[in-house]
Amino acid sequence: MEKFDFVEMKVPAKAEYVGVIRLSISGIANRMGFSYEDIEDLKVAISEAITNTVTHAYNEKDEGEVTIGFGIYEDRLEIMVADHGGSFDLNKIKNDIGPYKNTESVENLREGGFGLFLINALMDKVEITNNYGVIVLMTKYLNEAEVGFDDDQISTTQ
Repeated sequence: MEKFDFVEMKVPAKAEYVGVIRLSISGIANRMGFSYEDIEDLKVAISEAITNTVTHAYNEKDEGEVTIGFGIYEDRLEIMVADHGGSFDLNKIKNDIGPYKNTESVENLREGGFGLFLINALMDKVEITNNYGVIVLMTKYLNEAEVGFDDDQISTTQ
């Protein structure tokens, strides 16, 4: 089994704790050697995941928690954001959202789903399960190779 460190945090599902988690992921990613741009991407992605939990997982009366786990590997950071609130039908949400068309006016953009779009765009791998609560597992590779390791040529088209 691949060796890794695991850091777990639990915070109340309240918007004021998003900043605490952003600072935590910034520190972990900085220690691992991620670039400034990658750290900013990680902060945006985890903010979106936690904000989805705060917004959708619990009723106003519920005082739920969000569990955040950081799997720290030599070549990647895996981030798990989990709640135990209500599940949502991911496929329905994806179908309802659909791709944006460049003919749509900015004033008429549909609400919702933009967080999932951002998470997918900023992370290298995203998995979501919603069997009991929602678990978002996001992976960001350190020093993602732009060229395959087996390539034997470098493009010189400058």
